[in-house]
Amino acid sequence: MIALAIIGIAMIALLSLGNRSIEVHSRLQHLTTATLLAQQKMAQSELEARSNGGTKLVDGVGTFAEPFAGYRWRIGISTTALPAVQMVTVTVFWGKEERNESVDITSFLF
Repeated sequence: MIALAIIGIAMIALLSLGNRSIEVHSRLQHLTTATLLAQQKMAQSELEARSNGGTKLVDGVGTFAEPFAGYRWRIGISTTALPAVQMVTVTVFWGKEERNESVDITSFLF
């Protein structure tokens, strides 16, 4: 009887650990996807800036196409102390905004 109780307690602990592992995997998958999407958007911004002959970029917001329709992006452009340098911040969001699920990447373009 005691052995059965110990095994039961151990099984409950293992099941809860398995559920937590699935949650962590899901979170890591979202972080990885959002990071890659942010890098892609940053590269597009850099190419756009170069193809426009150094024309200043503008802020923007949008969503990604399928299969990443659950992710949204925002590009913020800031000036720096150097007039020829712009600070570009790409933020990728997913899920509910109240949970603050996002990834930020910042780069300097000149």
